[in-house]
Amino acid sequence: MIECVVGVIVWTEDMQRLLGFYRDVLCLKLHSQSENFAAFKFGEIRLSLGKHQQVKGRSQDSYRIMINLGTAGIHQEYQRLLSQGVEFIRKPVQEHWGGWVATCFDPDGNVLQLLQQPS
Repeated sequence: MIECVVGVIVWTEDMQRLLGFYRDVLCLKLHSQSENFAAFKFGEIRLSLGKHQQVKGRSQDSYRIMINLGTAGIHQEYQRLLSQGVEFIRKPVQEHWGGWVATCFDPDGNVLQLLQQPS
């Protein structure tokens, strides 16, 4: 029986570019790193980046997987990332369930979503 999600890996051909975005632009705290792999740890869950020989260029199906990144201040985070040149496809909008969502791309064209839970 599967009990939980323990991690997600985003594969890329350009490890340094993607690592720079997640570490320096998104300001995620690096847990571990090797030449072709890096992991960010959130409690028991890891978001990892890795170089893969079968991945080439930008994502051709960006909307298939969407990574939700939690924030307590979506409007401030949106403005900070916008000033860093992050491409947003959806400004912060309050959802019918009370939370806020904003959607952007990482440098490989993968869709990321900022998510602020309702207070």
